Amino acid sequence: MFAINRLKQVFESSPEIEISNSSKMILMSDVHRGTKSWADNFANNVSIYDKALSYYLNEGFTYIEIGDGDELWENKFFSEILTTYGRIFEILNQFHIRNRLYLIFGNHDIEKRNKKFIKKNSYLHYNYCKQKYEPLFYNIKYYEGLILKYSYDNKIFLVHGHQGDILNDLLWKIARFLVRYIWRPLEIYFGFKDPTSAAKNYKKKRSTEKRIADWANLNKQMIITGHTHRPMFPTNNDSIYYNTGSCVHPNCITGIEIENGEMKLVRWCKSNKDELGIIRVVMSDSKKLHSLYK
Repeated sequence: MFAINRLKQVFESSPEIEISNSSKMILMSDVHRGTKSWADNFANNVSIYDKALSYYLNEGFTYIEIGDGDELWENKFFSEILTTYGRIFEILNQFHIRNRLYLIFGNHDIEKRNKKFIKKNSYLHYNYCKQKYEPLFYNIKYYEGLILKYSYDNKIFLVHGHQGDILNDLLWKIARFLVRYIWRPLEIYFGFKDPTSAAKNYKKKRSTEKRIADWANLNKQMIITGHTHRPMFPTNNDSIYYNTGSCVHPNCITGIEIENGEMKLVRWCKSNKDELGIIRVVMSDSKKLHSLYK
C-alpha cells in the first residue's frame, strides 16, 4: 500500500509536458556518472554516451534523464564528478541552453531535490582551463516525476522507480551510508551483492518491477522508469510498464526514443562497423503512441 500511495503522490504532483507527432525525445536513466575511480561503472561507457548525446543534440532531440544521473552515494562531492566529466556536462548544458533538458532525480542523486544543493552545484561551475566560473544548468529544475501528455487519454508517467522501497526512499540516508562505507567495499573485495540495489539483486529487481507494474495496471497508467537497469519494452500491449535500462551495461547503453509519434528501444554499443567503433541499434519494433493503451 505504501508503494501504491507513493507512486500516486508523485504522479499527482508531476508537471505535464505536451508532446505531439513532431516531438523528438530520448529517455535515459541510471548513468551513474562518477569520478573514474575503481567504483565508477560509467567510466567504460563514457565514449559511447558522449557520441549518443552528441547525436541527439545535433538531431534536435530533447534529453530526459530519469534518475540516478550522478552517483552521489558512492561519491560525496558533486564537484568531483563535474570535474571528471566536464565535456559530458558541457554537452548536457547545450541541451539546457536550447530548453531541451529535463532531469528527474533518483535515489542515488536524491540530494537534487534540495534547492540549496541545486543552487550550490548546478548553477555555476569553475572552468579550470579558462580559470573562471561559467553558467551550468542555470535555473535548472529537478523533478521527482514528469508526465508526457500526448493527448487527453494518452499520458506517459516518467519516474525513477525507487518510490515505495522504504530503504531506498524514506531511509535513503541509511542506504547511502551502507552503500558508501559497507556494501561497495564488500562487493569489490569479497563478491557480496548489495541487498539495497534493485540493479544488482535479482530478487529485489523482480520485486521492484512487480510493484511498479501492479501500480500501472491498477491505475491504467503507462509508466516508464529506470532503477532496475533492465530494459523493458513489451512486445504487445498486455503490459504498460516500460524501462529505459541504464548507461552502465557492459560496453553499451540503452534508452527509449520518441519520434514521429512512435516509441522504440535503442542500444548504443561498440562495434567494428563504425569508424569510431560505436553504433546505434534499434532493439524493438516501433510502437505508435496513440495505440499504447489499446
